[in-house]
Amino acid sequence: MLVKTYGSAIQGIDAIMITIEVNAIGGSKFHLVGLPDNAVKESQHRLVAALWNIGYRYPGKRITINLAPADIKKEGSAYDLPIAIGILAASAQVESDLLDQYMMMGELSLDGSLNPVRGALPMALMAKESGFKGLILPEENAGEAAIVEGLEVYGFKHMLEVISFLEHNSNAERIVVDVREKLSETLDRYTFDFEDVKGQENIKRALEIAAAGGHNVIMIGPPGSGKTMLAKRLPSILPPMTLQEALETTKIHSVAGTLPLGSSLVTIRPYRSPHHTISDAGLVGGGTYPQPGEISLAQNGVLFLDELPEFKRSVLEVMRQPMEDRVVTISRARVSVEYPASFMLVAAMNPCPCGYYNHPEKACVCSPGIVKSYLNKISGPLMDRIDLHVEVTPVPVKDLANTPAGEKSTDVRDRVIKAREIQQERFKDHDKIYNNAQMSSKDLVTYCQLDEQGITLLKTAMEKLSMSARAYDRIIKVARTIADLDGEEKIGSEHLAEAIQYRSLDRESWGT
Repeated sequence: MLVKTYGSAIQGIDAIMITIEVNAIGGSKFHLVGLPDNAVKESQHRLVAALWNIGYRYPGKRITINLAPADIKKEGSAYDLPIAIGILAASAQVESDLLDQYMMMGELSLDGSLNPVRGALPMALMAKESGFKGLILPEENAGEAAIVEGLEVYGFKHMLEVISFLEHNSNAERIVVDVREKLSETLDRYTFDFEDVKGQENIKRALEIAAAGGHNVIMIGPPGSGKTMLAKRLPSILPPMTLQEALETTKIHSVAGTLPLGSSLVTIRPYRSPHHTISDAGLVGGGTYPQPGEISLAQNGVLFLDELPEFKRSVLEVMRQPMEDRVVTISRARVSVEYPASFMLVAAMNPCPCGYYNHPEKACVCSPGIVKSYLNKISGPLMDRIDLHVEVTPVPVKDLANTPAGEKSTDVRDRVIKAREIQQERFKDHDKIYNNAQMSSKDLVTYCQLDEQGITLLKTAMEKLSMSARAYDRIIKVARTIADLDGEEKIGSEHLAEAIQYRSLDRESWGT
């Protein structure tokens, strides 16, 4: 007897429908075909024990299972449930007319209970697009899949509950999630707030500009000056996530297996801070079976690289292209997948190996030329993609007790949101530009025209401060964002003057 059940495979951050064809005829062998990996092949042993322990029998027949399409690699243990239901239906132990209406995925324990799987949201989106009535998943994954409107989602703890639902169409409770309520209830749920930071008003201003324009930023200063503390608070001043951003981010974390069990939607912008010993594949993604890297897990959020010069040069260089294209392509012999990589890069570094170059109180003990060579560990092309360079000096201990609490993140975020709204209106006719940082040189001519006074100021600054040519466009982009924060249509000299301050590492005299 031939029976078909339906599951899915994950490619990139999307799902592909998989048809599980189970054929039971006379004989005693078990064949599983369709490019299964080892975890899928081992399902037979889990199925035999699970069926026995829940009161069913493993049929003494020749069972052939085909996972179609047969040319797509099938990975993981999530196929246990549809294979088990298919075997029971093919051996006439389960009868149901719902098998072609519901997609199902889940890993089986030996006692028949269901364990959670990865990629529930992409599965749900694909199930809806393919015309299925509903999706059956382990209970821990149901909330994530239920954010897809127009699809019935059921979460079960045990295989017996699935069988009861399929055979008797029992009144199982459908999982329903109010997506917009989820987004609104976490609007201000941030662990860190800018009001915790005392002093450092110039750094806070720079981060506000970075958030308003989507600019990458590097902070350079001695140990203990507050670089990490400030970076952790940057997500709290970014605009709230839109529904589209939340869905896209959730898909990535679901596929990577980093979504907390029982959660339904990523509503807070990600903050990722990998250690400097990370590998190329760990940062940009990859592996034998490609998985998203840190730059994709930071999608729509912040990627913080602390001690930037300590990262391997090869690791930083592979990040250059994804930063430009905002997508990373992982190619293998059999498959090529794309992962989104639209993030804000925030980097931090000491000014020199000892950490005290330009320190107001402690002397630098590095020998001549070491400071410049330390900075040169970061390549020019990578530095070219960082718009704001900010020097951070420590707040004197005597001032910490007397300095009042800083401005709250919610107040800063309100200004950032207004600036982003101006940019949305400006770029409404552009498909791939959402903020000032994404403008090309051609766009600068259209949206960032300077008056004679501004051109003269910029030219003078470039010459007197010995800035490199790559600083020119970056200064104009940042000045455009500063003008947006001020609600000004035109870029003024004061906006340019402030933007020039944020290019300290471009000065040829720096570190010499």
